[in-house]
This record gives sequence, structure tokens and C-alpha cells, in this order.
Amino acid sequence: MAGRRRPRGQHPGRSKAFRFSVAALVLGLVAIVVAVTLFPDGEETYDVAVVGGASSDLVASGSSIAGSLEDGTELEAQDYDDPAAAEEAVREGDVDAALLATDDGYELVGDGEVEPVLGEALRAAVSQAVTQENAAAQDVDLEALTAGTQVGQRLLDPDAEDAGLRTAASFVFVLLFYVTALTFGMQIASSVTQEKESRVVEILAAAVPIRTLLWGKVIGTSVLAVGQTVLLAAVGVVALLATGNGHALGVVGPAIGWYVVFFVLGFVALAGFWSIAGSLAGRQQDLGATTAPLQMILFAPYLVSVLAGDGVRTVVSMLPIVSTMMMPSRLAEGDVPLWQLGVAILTTVAAAALFVRVGAAVYERTLLQTGRRIGLREALSDARS
Repeated sequence: MAGRRRPRGQHPGRSKAFRFSVAALVLGLVAIVVAVTLFPDGEETYDVAVVGGASSDLVASGSSIAGSLEDGTELEAQDYDDPAAAEEAVREGDVDAALLATDDGYELVGDGEVEPVLGEALRAAVSQAVTQENAAAQDVDLEALTAGTQVGQRLLDPDAEDAGLRTAASFVFVLLFYVTALTFGMQIASSVTQEKESRVVEILAAAVPIRTLLWGKVIGTSVLAVGQTVLLAAVGVVALLATGNGHALGVVGPAIGWYVVFFVLGFVALAGFWSIAGSLAGRQQDLGATTAPLQMILFAPYLVSVLAGDGVRTVVSMLPIVSTMMMPSRLAEGDVPLWQLGVAILTTVAAAALFVRVGAAVYERTLLQTGRRIGLREALSDARS
């Protein structure tokens, strides 16, 4: 109806902004999966200038060897009319190297340097081909001569083959919780402060118990945050399957499930504190100061996950709140003892119960104190009285 005023304190663009942010995250996640599929990390193609078909065959053999040395590495032969033209192509940067026949074998020509994997692969290819030719010329059974010289490889830690994927998933878990908890947490604090500034909270408190207001904010925002997390996890799974990377689910799938569990526990534990941060602020400009401790609590485990060693990360991953970031990160990187997983869950549940109880007491004492910023020490003192 034209001219009808919206209720005070209601943000007409908030729901649109939320939908836009979720859509942006979903599209970003899909884009990352597609980009990783189309442009896998570590793929490299080296162009090698050759003169004649024999050298081209050697480059083809060298390409197979290069791929065994470094996953995703390939060699491609580029034909030139004569050695001078091939060397000029190297000098101009059109190719990475040139493989040229000489009177006593072959030479590998580079400009400033030849990439190690390229040189090793081509030398092995030339050695193998020439050895076969010489053995045939001398009527030597090369297969019998080289019997027993093959060296196989067996890994005692099969998880090492997926180290890159596990590391990437570990970082994504930490970053996703940090961004989501910070975004939704600031929304909680901002809405509480806005209600205090506009005096809407005084009207609400007259009709609804203050603790009920707190639980409404905690539950409502937690549902949105967890819903977004589950949606992103589902989108990630679908994107992996659609791009033919279903094998990755066997590596990080269990960690995704545990991430959702720890996210629920950790966010609920923090949500009460975000409400307190909002109730301590007298106006929106005070939020930077009242939310700073919570931002530090979130940022500290992020730094630990990136910079700390395995021993520190193991201990920290069992601490309340911090485990929400660190434990899924460790699960993505490999197996975690069940007792450590149990300790992390129990401490986080206990912390959530304690934090919500303390948060409710502080929230009740500070919510109706408007017009000034309240110190945390003062708020805790009032809550104990």
C-alpha cells in the first residue's frame, strides 16, 4: 500500500543482501571446483624444438617419462627446418628447449637454463632409445640384460598421494568458519545495538522475557548460518560429482560431515557472546570496540592453522571453540584418534553451555542500559550481583 511506513528498525534490504551473499558464495564455490578441474594445479607443458622425425619420437617418449616424474607434466615437439631455426626459437622464447642430433649423439639446447624435469626426461628417453638401437646392432637381448633392474614404489602412507587435496580442504574449512562466524556474528551484534539505539528493545522487553529475546536471536541466526554451511557443503559435493571429481569425496567427505557438526557447536557457543557484544555497545560506532575480543578469538586459530606445527595444532584442536576450526582441518589432512575427537566435542559442548549461561546473564543486565558503551568488566560485575 502506497505511503505505508515500514516498522522502525526493519531493514528492507537485509533479506536481499543475505540472499545475494549466499548466491555469491555458492557461485564462488562452484567456480573454484570448475577452475581446479579445468586448470589442475601442477600441470605443465614444455615445448621442445626438433629437426626430423627421430627427435620427435624421442620427445614423445620423454613426455611419458616426464609425466611419471611430475604429475601433469607433458612435452610437445615443435618441428623446425634446421638446427639454426630451432636454436633461434629457443632464443626468442618460442620453445623451452631444443633437442638436436649431433655427430656423437644428441644435445639439449636451452637459453638461460633447462628445466630439471625437462632435461631429466629427455636424457632418459635418449638413453633408452639409443641403448635399444645399440643392443639390436650388437645382437644383444636387451630385455634379458636389463631384467631385475626395475625399481617399483610402494607408499606406507597412502594418504600422502592426496596431500594437496587434503591441504586445500583443510584451509577451506578454517577460512569458511572464520568468514561465516564473523559475518553472522556481526549481524547479531549489529541488530542488538540497533534495537537499543531505536528503543525498540524496551517495547520488546515489556512483552517478551529478555532471555527469550536472546534465544530467539541465537537460534534464528544459528539456523541461517548452519543452513548456509550445509548448502555450501551440498553444492561442493554436487560440483565435485558433476566435474568428474567424485574420488575426492572419499578423501574429504567424512571431514565435511564433521565440519558441519563442529560448526553447529562452535557457532552456538559464540552466538551468545556476539549478542553480549551488541548489548555492550551504546551505538553502532561502538561495535568495533565491543566485538574486537571476539574477532581476535576467531582470528587466533586461523593463524595457528596456517603457521603452527603439528604438535601445537594437535593440542589446540581439542580446545573449546578453537576445535571448531582446527579439528575439521586435521580430519581433512588425515586420521585423528577417536579420543581426541571426543575431547574436542565434549569441551566444546561444555563451553557452549557455560558461555550461553553467562551470556544470558550479562545480556539481561546490559540490554536496557542505553546511551553509553558498557565495559565488559562492569557487565560481568552486574551479572554476578
